[in-house]
Amino acid sequence: MNAQFKKGVLELCVLVLLDKQDFYGYELIKRITNKIEISEGSVYTVLRRILKQGYCTTYLKESTEGPSRKYYHLTDEGKGYLLELKEAYENFTRGVDSLMKEESNE
Repeated sequence: MNAQFKKGVLELCVLVLLDKQDFYGYELIKRITNKIEISEGSVYTVLRRILKQGYCTTYLKESTEGPSRKYYHLTDEGKGYLLELKEAYENFTRGVDSLMKEESNE
C-alpha cells in the first residue's frame, strides 16, 4: 500500500485506539502493525505530536517485566479532535468510493 495513504490515517488509528483504552508505545505499535504495515518510528512521531498538541497525556506505570512504562491517555480535547477526524475521514472515503463507482462517460 502507498506510504502516503498510511501516513494519512496513522494519526486517526492512534487516536481511535487511545479512545478505547490507555496504551504504552510498544503495545500501541503492535496493535496497529497487526492490521497495517508501518514503521515503529512513525507511531512515536504521531504520539509526540498529539502529546504536544494536548490531545493526550502520559503517565508512568510499574511493569512486572522491567522498567516502568509510559502510558498514553486521550484527553477530552483529543476526543473532540478524534470526532472531527472521523467525520472528515468518513466524508473523504464516501467521496472516493463514489468516484470509484461512477460509470465512465467515454
